[in-house]
Amino acid sequence: MAEVNRVKELYTKTVVPALIKKFNYKNVNQVPKLVKITINSGLGDVKDNSKSVQLAVEEIKQITGQKPILTKAKKSVANFKIREGQNVGVKVTLRGTRMYEFFDKFVSIALPRVRDFRGVSKKSFDGRGNYSMGVKEQLIFPEISYDQVEKIRGFDVCFTTTAKSDEEARELLDLLGMPFATK
Repeated sequence: MAEVNRVKELYTKTVVPALIKKFNYKNVNQVPKLVKITINSGLGDVKDNSKSVQLAVEEIKQITGQKPILTKAKKSVANFKIREGQNVGVKVTLRGTRMYEFFDKFVSIALPRVRDFRGVSKKSFDGRGNYSMGVKEQLIFPEISYDQVEKIRGFDVCFTTTAKSDEEARELLDLLGMPFATK
């Protein structure tokens, strides 16, 4: 018997009925759900140190449990000393079980470890029901050992939902346990 994920179970047993009641959905399929989580990290120091690409890939792999892909520069930019085709970042798209596991770890373990944490902003929705936020350092994740870190890197996390509006997406993420700031 496969282990049922905590967040997935919370979604089906608590979140779906609460959203149906609040927004008066006629059908269960109208209820918004989390589709994917995308983690993206830019590597500004790659042109100086090629070893840092492998370290960044390994750190993102430890955090997400999935091997990231390298993103390449589409154009050459002389001011930034970047050539077309050069590695400039790493990206991971999580879906299904890994997505729910990452969400659970992110909300219940990583975010509380942020210094002076007062909740995440309610203003980071894109108007179509998706939520994006930045993480300043990878050290908030328990998999990352402070001694092994070569450079403190931040990354962006984007939560993609099927919600039609920001209000629906905010309610969905709030019920799933996202710690939004009170003001």
